[in-house]
Amino acid sequence: MKFLKKIFKSLEDKKQEGLKEQQVELSLDDSFVHNFIKLGGKFLYCQSKKDVTKNLQHILEENNWDIISTKNADLNPFISSLKSKIKNEFNNDLPFFTDCEFLISENGSLLFSSNQLEDKKLASLTKDFIVFATTSQIVKSKDESLTGIKIKYGKDLPTNISPIKNYNLNTTEDNFLNYGTNNSKNLYLLLLEDL
Repeated sequence: MKFLKKIFKSLEDKKQEGLKEQQVELSLDDSFVHNFIKLGGKFLYCQSKKDVTKNLQHILEENNWDIISTKNADLNPFISSLKSKIKNEFNNDLPFFTDCEFLISENGSLLFSSNQLEDKKLASLTKDFIVFATTSQIVKSKDESLTGIKIKYGKDLPTNISPIKNYNLNTTEDNFLNYGTNNSKNLYLLLLEDL
């Protein structure tokens, strides 16, 4: 009898080990959202452009922001009906409303370029960002995002390609690779479903 118990016990142990070793495969968008939130980002899912405007208004009200800045005229449909004032300039005292190039699933970061930031360094801009993006901008890795930029812009590549990798202003990574490049932001992401 002890022999049978040992066999069943070892089979049960192997079954338990197999359950522990199984990794959950998340879809690209679920993986991005999971990693983004883990880094401290604030995420709002939008099913329509009307939801984007409504959620943007809620963000402004929640933070008592009466004025926001933007440099992207393509975002005007979302801000034209807002109760807040809009400044079409970079202003470090105001929250910045912008779009981005890509959302990187593997680490939850957002990739920007000179199309959003012009020649400004992320670290020198306001700490409060509100970013509009679509689900079609989600890519698996940093490599895919850089390839996407090459495909999208061809020979007219943007400059100043920079990611935001941290959305918690209270944490900093102190190592020599990040010295002087802390670009942590208080970031809200308005993600529009477009697929």
